[in-house]
Amino acid sequence: MKIIGITGGVGSGKSEILNILENEYGARIIIADLVAHKLMEPDGISYKGIVKAFGKGIVKADGFIDREVLGSIVFCSERKLKILNEITHKNVDAEIMRQIEEIRKEDPNALVVCEAALLVGAQYESLFDQLWYIYTKEEIRFRRLKASRGYSDHKIRQMMESQKTEEEFKAAATHVIDNSGDLEETRRQIREILGDAAQSPAASGF
Repeated sequence: MKIIGITGGVGSGKSEILNILENEYGARIIIADLVAHKLMEPDGISYKGIVKAFGKGIVKADGFIDREVLGSIVFCSERKLKILNEITHKNVDAEIMRQIEEIRKEDPNALVVCEAALLVGAQYESLFDQLWYIYTKEEIRFRRLKASRGYSDHKIRQMMESQKTEEEFKAAATHVIDNSGDLEETRRQIREILGDAAQSPAASGF
């Protein structure tokens, strides 16, 4: 089994990379944000700790955490973001490791791709065979986030500043993919690393 970590700043187009790897290379995809959201549901392991730390004002009428309200709180405060991360990261790490082992049992030759903005320093980082940093020019990231999510310049800047710098991402990565151009150029870079999709790692084994 081969495990690849995919990381990069908000708006870098990581989802495009995941679609290529899933649809053309048969990769099994694990998205840390989706894992975290699941664990924040009322029956999830992170729920009680988050509500205790941030108060019942973040809870909607249906009992679920309002992630938009929570996000507006933590993106404005480095201290509060640290508190949230301390509650959630260990739980997300453990669940991702569990899912990786489940995939290993099902398919020992699988290509597994884990995507997260905060992979470096995660408990499962040592499991990676490769760590890809998805680089995209800042002005393109701004344009994408405005178009896809309708965010203001101020909110986008806050989100970018809360993440690692380009230099930190690159220092940790084994491979850098420039996703500033068209998808064919991105596919070409992926082929350079993994080979042709017709001879995909998931099919040929490791």
